[in-house]
Amino acid sequence: MKAIAVTNTALQDVEIAVPAATGHDLLVKIEAISVNPVDTKVRAGEAADAAPRVLGWDAAGTVTAVGPDVTLFKVGDTVYYAGSIIRPGANSEFHLVDERIVGRKPASLDFNHAAALPLTSITAWEALFDRLAISRDGADAGKRVLVIGGAGGVGSIAIQLAKQLAGLTVIATASRPESAKWVRELGADHVIDHNGDMAAQLLALEIADVDYVLCLSDTDPHFDAIAQVVAPQGKVVSIVHNTAPLAMDKLFAKSVTWVWEMMFTRSMFGTPDMIEQHKLLNEVAALIDAGKLKTTLGEVYGKISAANLRRAHEALEGRRTIGKIVLSGF
Repeated sequence: MKAIAVTNTALQDVEIAVPAATGHDLLVKIEAISVNPVDTKVRAGEAADAAPRVLGWDAAGTVTAVGPDVTLFKVGDTVYYAGSIIRPGANSEFHLVDERIVGRKPASLDFNHAAALPLTSITAWEALFDRLAISRDGADAGKRVLVIGGAGGVGSIAIQLAKQLAGLTVIATASRPESAKWVRELGADHVIDHNGDMAAQLLALEIADVDYVLCLSDTDPHFDAIAQVVAPQGKVVSIVHNTAPLAMDKLFAKSVTWVWEMMFTRSMFGTPDMIEQHKLLNEVAALIDAGKLKTTLGEVYGKISAANLRRAHEALEGRRTIGKIVLSGF
């Protein structure tokens, strides 16, 4: 089968064998993929002499075979998922994935629009509802959340979840007119520029502090601002690890809760609650089909090929994207 692999640190078109489904695995015919910053980071970190590795952790497709222990899906089902970072990725014609981290594809979306959703939906959902323990039933309605990096893939779905399910007041950051427009259309109540003085911009909006912070961009350059604007006994979640030690003492007096979110944790460690990702993806699909959430597809770059994947990686590394980049079919 066709695939795109990292070979000598570069993306190359390759031919590899079609894998067989065993255990809880589904064999999925890949119809569309989307590209995430994690793809670029893993590619850049591959050793020059490493064996070819297939990347890609966002996909939508059709189940073509199932392992003997599968109970959640059958051949012919259409699905969407993010996969596991410790297994071969989905940049291939066929892909193996554990059923417990797979959701049914939203019926109202085509494969392209569905492929834009899994990794970012899982990350945003876990960050808001698992890590920050925000009620998705409205018990925290009216509280304020600052979403740093609102126009990116995770921010684009987090804004919607925070607004539509939790009923929060959402302040999103965006640095360009087009990205500011994007986050407002997704439901942000206020928009500020993360390249400026965020505390001063919040004060100009008559907002002294925020109850929650989602840091969806590099942690280091925003840490001081986060420490300044988070409310006493507030909560912060970051999805990007820091490159230097953080001055956590700046959060001590406020008794701030700091947590991390990595959506691969459950699949990496085979946690007993792995199936929660199956459940939340199905909930997201239901919300999409009910018209309460919308896809965050930004642009389709054409067929799944090394050349188009290189373009997508370059765009993400330039940090000028809005929404998700999708590739469709081989």
